[in-house]
Amino acid sequence: MSETRHEAMGLTNDDVREMYKIMLLARRIDERMWLLNRSGKIPFVISCQGQEAAQVGASFALNRDEDYALPYYRDIGVVLAFGMTARDLMLSGFAKAEDPNSGGRQMPGHFGQRKNRIVTGSSPVTTQVPHAVGIALAGRLEKKKFVTLTTFGEGSSNQGDFHEGANFAGVHKLPVIFLCENNKYAISVPIEKQLACEQVSDRAVGYGMPGVTVDGNDPLAVYEAVKTAADRARRGEGPSLIETVSYRLTPHSSDDDDRAYRSREEVQEAKEKDPLHTFARYVMENRICDEDAMKGMESEVATIVNEATEYAEKAAYAEAKSVYNYVYEQGGAKWL
Repeated sequence: MSETRHEAMGLTNDDVREMYKIMLLARRIDERMWLLNRSGKIPFVISCQGQEAAQVGASFALNRDEDYALPYYRDIGVVLAFGMTARDLMLSGFAKAEDPNSGGRQMPGHFGQRKNRIVTGSSPVTTQVPHAVGIALAGRLEKKKFVTLTTFGEGSSNQGDFHEGANFAGVHKLPVIFLCENNKYAISVPIEKQLACEQVSDRAVGYGMPGVTVDGNDPLAVYEAVKTAADRARRGEGPSLIETVSYRLTPHSSDDDDRAYRSREEVQEAKEKDPLHTFARYVMENRICDEDAMKGMESEVATIVNEATEYAEKAAYAEAKSVYNYVYEQGGAKWL
């Protein structure tokens, strides 16, 4: 029997099964958060639906015990792959004290968890890019071998933070992977009104790094591109820019009405390429899971999401006296 695509890349059936499971878990967490939002239980959702393949494929190409992830606000798939749990994410959604990202102080999507090397993001878009470059520089100065992965939307590739970070990384040949998750819209602005060049990856040449565009609905294609970039970075050959092209299947956020700027026909057409469905077909066609195993995985993921939701809903909010924590010096409030 000839090798499958994933075997040719060095991935086992167990690897592929785990990739699909994390994609499925990311989707089901996201769907639950929308239900919770619409029922008035959580205030805000910013969705990963349609981008899970790129997020999980990229994460599996890295050393998740040593490398650093600097995700952007949609990256539920990245943070789950790096070690966050459904409970962690639900605690963030409900803004509870146990939220590992910020203790319930930030909106969902401000991911950060030190033990898993997930570096805290901020509300202004693209600030994670120069942070990733700085961490890569620090690693080099300390003679460490880790790679930093930073992700962002195609709208962020128009921000100064991206260009300054990419230029610095290119000049100093730092071990950074710039992963642009191109979902076709910067809130309501379509890609053709964002770029003068054809692809985001075309911008790589200006910073002395390779640039490649891959199918963001195919986790194996993303895995292969990121693995190549990571190997290159570890050899001291510098950064890479990878553009994954997919489609944002939901409105920009729970506060957005996407009917104002894209047709229902366009969205429906994109759903026919939903990576959760296309990768499920790959898993079954290659006999990695049969129908019973897929149903069992759905049931297992549903239990995980239900238990995480129940725990987070019952968890305590932060006490009022903790309001100055992480703002002023610990041991007492210090005012300027």
